[in-house]
Amino acid sequence: MNVFYLPEAEVGSVLLSEEESKHCVRVFRMQTGDNVCVTNGNGLLMDAVLVEANPKHCVLNVTSAKRGADFWPYTLHLGIAPTKNIERIEWFLEKVTEIGIDEISLFSSMHSERKIVRHDRLEKIIVSAVKQSIKSRLPKLNELCSFNELVRRDFNGRKYIAWIDETIKDTLVIDYQAGENVLILIGPEGDFSHEEVDLAEKNGFKPISLGSSRLRTETAGIVACNTIQLLNQLK
Repeated sequence: MNVFYLPEAEVGSVLLSEEESKHCVRVFRMQTGDNVCVTNGNGLLMDAVLVEANPKHCVLNVTSAKRGADFWPYTLHLGIAPTKNIERIEWFLEKVTEIGIDEISLFSSMHSERKIVRHDRLEKIIVSAVKQSIKSRLPKLNELCSFNELVRRDFNGRKYIAWIDETIKDTLVIDYQAGENVLILIGPEGDFSHEEVDLAEKNGFKPISLGSSRLRTETAGIVACNTIQLLNQLK
């Protein structure tokens, strides 16, 4: 079933945005009377019927709403440095949304090769992944900030910084306990500097390893996200 994103959706008659209407009519070739699914990105999935197939303003009749299955009793927040090749971070955002995540913070650090991102484009990629994976909740994507700013923000839970260093023996699999809120920082292609790791530790972050393999930035982020979800599912 085709899924559409409509933040203000509720039971009754609703209008799709022009962008979503265009997809509905011109891409999916849907017609009046077809059944569709709507996500409001805030925890609800809704059944609806297309009552007016207009590429500028489709009209839906939302018949019922239910709570989505993508809820968990902890917060999963990843901080990640955007890659030089923006397509790699776009792929990361798509995959962690599919796996399941609550919040993503983009940051620039000492070795970052990318200091600017198009936040609106990245949000569209997340929305598309929410629809593709039939999620009821839209992950929060924070504006790009500095590493120093991010590590000083309040967070109620475990805080980790993934660092490639032979002295780091603790792993996420061993140290994290299921059910805990968690914030994990993933560095840029050149990794974190020693000064940044020291600053993170002073602000309550624990350096951890994601395993023996040397991972790309976006791969490390996906591994961290999937590890947390799997550890909680095995609880």
